[in-house]
Amino acid sequence: MEFSVTKSIEILERTPETLRHLLDTISRDWTSNNEGEQTWSAYDVIGHLIHGDKTDWLTRTELILSNKVDKEFKPFDRFAQFENNKGKSLTQLLTEFKEIRIANIEKLRKLNISASDLNKTGIHPTFGKVTLSQLLSTWVVHDLDHISQISRVMAKQYKNEVGPWIEFLKILNQ
Repeated sequence: MEFSVTKSIEILERTPETLRHLLDTISRDWTSNNEGEQTWSAYDVIGHLIHGDKTDWLTRTELILSNKVDKEFKPFDRFAQFENNKGKSLTQLLTEFKEIRIANIEKLRKLNISASDLNKTGIHPTFGKVTLSQLLSTWVVHDLDHISQISRVMAKQYKNEVGPWIEFLKILNQ
């Protein structure tokens, strides 16, 4: 499928509610466990998504679209959620994510991104020159990737309990 801002927004605007329906008010065993050392729980992922919405996707989009000469992106702290989430409940995080995402979608729509804007570039600290189209596509896939990750982490809570069916459950064999 070819990139489209409109089609991207279809996913971006649904992510917070999808995660709220999946995670809010369920047992902490589902949301606080992870896959082992140096892996993330569903709670951690929600914090990561919030931090990305606050500091990454739209900030970089606006930089690419700006008249600034220097379009180098600031490095993204992929682990900021561990400090930022302290003392917050999952319900608080889900609400915060929904609010920041609604605001970001509204800002994204107001940018009225044209086809020529999609070819404008910024400088990623690791990848070098990237286009706005690539950045926005990545935002969508990043959401889907983390939805998949949350599902996988949750599924693995019953890895031993499924018995012989594990053979047919790809999610448990990743």
